[in-house]
Amino acid sequence: MNRIGLLVAAAVVLLLIASSTLFIVDQREVAVVYSLGEIKEVITEPGLKMKLPPPFQNVVFLDRRIQTLDSPESRPIFTAEKKSLVIDWLVKWRINDPRQFIRNSGSDIRNLEARLSPVVQAAFNEEITRRTVGGVLATERDQVTNDVRKRLMDESKAFGIEIVDVRIKRVDFVADITDSVYRRMESERKQVANELRSQGAAEGEKIRADADRQREIIIAEAYRDAQTIKGAGDAKANAIYADAFGRDPQFAQFYRSLEAYRATFRSKQDIMVLDTQNEFFGAMRNSQGAAPAPAPHGRK
Repeated sequence: MNRIGLLVAAAVVLLLIASSTLFIVDQREVAVVYSLGEIKEVITEPGLKMKLPPPFQNVVFLDRRIQTLDSPESRPIFTAEKKSLVIDWLVKWRINDPRQFIRNSGSDIRNLEARLSPVVQAAFNEEITRRTVGGVLATERDQVTNDVRKRLMDESKAFGIEIVDVRIKRVDFVADITDSVYRRMESERKQVANELRSQGAAEGEKIRADADRQREIIIAEAYRDAQTIKGAGDAKANAIYADAFGRDPQFAQFYRSLEAYRATFRSKQDIMVLDTQNEFFGAMRNSQGAAPAPAPHGRK
C-alpha cells in the first residue's frame, strides 16, 4: 500500500515538473525565457514551447500589439510669440526589441510609459517653442507631429520600442487667458455684426430712396400720359360737339341751356330768386325746346 502511494506521489511530482516545462506562446505576445536571471531566449513564433522547470528557467510574456501612450498631464508650453498653450498628445508604439525593452524597463509596460512620457513632452516643448500659435493650430500642425516622431524614432531605440505614430489631440490656451481670449473674440464678432447691420441699414435706405424716386417718376409719367390722353379726348369731343352744333345751332343752344339747368339746379335745397322773363329761362318758356328766333337785322 505504501509502495502504491509512493508511486502515485512520484507520478504527481513528475506531472507537475512536466507541466512546468511546457508553455504556450500566443500570437499577440512575445515570450522571453530567463535562465538564472539572464535572458536565455526570445520566442516570437506562437505555439507550444518547452523550457527547464523553475528555478532553472522562467518565462515572461510581453504584449507585441500596438500600445497607446496618452499625455499624463497638460503642461503649458510657450510658443515663439511667448503665448502659453496646452497640448494634449498621444503616441502609438510597440515592442520591436524584447531584450532591450526588458533591460531598460523590465517586463512592466507601465515602467516604459513613465520613462517615455518626459521624452515625448520634451520633444513637443522643443518643437512648439519654434513656432507661432497660428502655425501650431493650423498651418504647421502636421509638421510638428512629424518632427516629434523623427526625434522619438531615434530616442526610442534605447527603449527597445518602435514609434508607430504621433498625434496632437487638443491645443488650447491656458485657463487664465482663455476667458480673455473668448471675450476678445466675442468683441470682434460683435464689431463685425454691427458693421454688417450698419451696411445693411444703409443699403436698405438706398433701396427705399430709389424705390420712392422710381414711384414718383412712374406717377409723374402716368399723370402726364393721362393728361395727354385727356387733352386729346377733350379736343376730339370738342370737335364732335362743334361739328354737331354747327349742323343745328338751335339744338346746340337748347343743349347748352339744359346743361346750365343741370348745373344750377343740382341740389333741392338751393333757392334762386330770378325774373321769369330772364333769358336764362328762355328754353323753358319755349314749349318746342328751341330758343326764340333772333330779330331781323336792322329791327328793334
